[in-house]
Amino acid sequence: MRFFGKRNDVEKHVRSVFSAEREESPFRLAADDGILESGIYDGLRACVPVIDACFGKIIRLTGDFKVYANDEEYQQELENFCREVTVGISGKSLNTFADMYLDSLLTYGRAVGRVIKDKETMTVRGVVVGDSSMFRVKQGKGELDKEFCFTGRGSEIEVPEPESLLYTTLNPSPRHPDGVSILRGLPAMSQILMRIYQCIGQNFDRVGNVRYAVTYKPAEDGSDKRFAKERAQEIAEAWSDGMQSARNGIVKDFITVGDVDIRVIGAENQLIDTQVPVRQLLEQLIAKLSVPPFLLGLNWSTTERMSSQQADILTSELEYYRRLLEPVLRDVCCEFLKSCGTDCGVRIEWANINLQDEEALARSRLYNAQARAKELENAQLESRLGLRE
Repeated sequence: MRFFGKRNDVEKHVRSVFSAEREESPFRLAADDGILESGIYDGLRACVPVIDACFGKIIRLTGDFKVYANDEEYQQELENFCREVTVGISGKSLNTFADMYLDSLLTYGRAVGRVIKDKETMTVRGVVVGDSSMFRVKQGKGELDKEFCFTGRGSEIEVPEPESLLYTTLNPSPRHPDGVSILRGLPAMSQILMRIYQCIGQNFDRVGNVRYAVTYKPAEDGSDKRFAKERAQEIAEAWSDGMQSARNGIVKDFITVGDVDIRVIGAENQLIDTQVPVRQLLEQLIAKLSVPPFLLGLNWSTTERMSSQQADILTSELEYYRRLLEPVLRDVCCEFLKSCGTDCGVRIEWANINLQDEEALARSRLYNAQARAKELENAQLESRLGLRE
């Protein structure tokens, strides 16, 4: 591994990157070839609005949560922390941190952050979500040891104190221990989709923007051929004046003498129907993100049962993302409680994903209550019959 200067200088440099007092953002995009793939994913979200809409729906549908301290004495302080904690330079609340962290996790396949503490009082000042494209993780000396490398200067620099980082990977594997983006495999599909959209725009420039071809045909007896040039110029001036007047809202008739043919350029051509290929590509994109089409405003014909199954698939995906976020949220809250002088631990309760779940739970409780009431009524009736006998 190549370092800039001595080891102590390198560690000072990396610590300064995480320093909260540094005016420059500690998580800025590095000019390095290793982050090319991350740049592709950013461009993919920027160029294909449906992908960015899917990310927004996933993040918001992941839902709200509430943190409970195992010691009720610190519950109020924990609630105030979750509501007022500073996130980066513009965010506030632990929910904002969870949204930003999940957004990075989905886009790059990994998310990195850190709890910022005051050096004197050791109290938690806030939390930071980093640019995960600047960090790499690899296996250390042992099979279960890992090393974090910082790539902000064009070469890998080992990050000291990696245990202080908040780090989560999406779908890790032995070949990709630093996680895999949910967008993997989509750049090829999106490139074809953007090519189709570009061709549609070019075709509308050629065919959709109506242009006319005015053809003057002199008489066959040759009497008009001597003045063909002058008459063509007069026709062109009259046609140009009529079109200019139409732009200003004035209607003028075009009057001429002789055989004049007026046609629309490209009227005999037809635009290629792109509905089928565009839908096929969008199906590939949306299937990868597991978002039902009706949540994105796509009016694709689906049965009620199919829509219910799609909602169940999305629910299972959201539960998986919650399992990834929960350890990180617990670590942040435990760091705060340690600064308060306790190590009681916390538990996190998630809200139901959507109103349909609330309705189903309420209906289930109603049916159970009705069943218990019926059983109680039958038991009372049987007891009365037994007394009469």
